[in-house]
This record gives sequence, C-alpha cells and structure tokens, in this order.
Amino acid sequence: MKLSDVLASAGVIILLIAFLLNLYKKLPAQSKAYTLMNFIGAMLCCVSSILIKFYPFVVLEAIWATFAILSLFGVPRGTSNDKD
Repeated sequence: MKLSDVLASAGVIILLIAFLLNLYKKLPAQSKAYTLMNFIGAMLCCVSSILIKFYPFVVLEAIWATFAILSLFGVPRGTSNDKD
C-alpha cells in the first residue's frame, strides 16, 4: 500500500467517524473535537491528493480544512446576531 493510500484511508476514516458520532448525537457539530477531526481528516486527504496529483480534490480538501481550522479558532463566518 502506498503512502497516499494510507493517508487517504486515515483521513476518510477520521471524517466518517466524526460524521457518524455527530449523526448519532454523540459529538455535537459545534464541539472542538468534531472540528479538529474534520481538520485532521481533510488535511490527510488533501496531502494524499497532492501525492497523486488529483488537484480538484486538493482544492476541496484544502477549503474544507481551512474552514475547519478557522472555526476551531472561533473566526466568525459572516453571520450576525445583531437585531435592527
């Protein structure tokens, strides 16, 4: 098994575990653990995609990882609770 296969498999497993834990209400989507799992999984898949030169997936996973890390550090996502 190639390194790209190992990285992609690990990344996908982490993403699926996070998804299933959220789906069965064991891990809220707002939790740091969920966000961290999304970041790690997306980064592993992104690196794997770079290794195999599959650039559309590199873009997808890089964007996924970017939004996960921004969310992890509490960067606002453009929503507002201000009332006019």
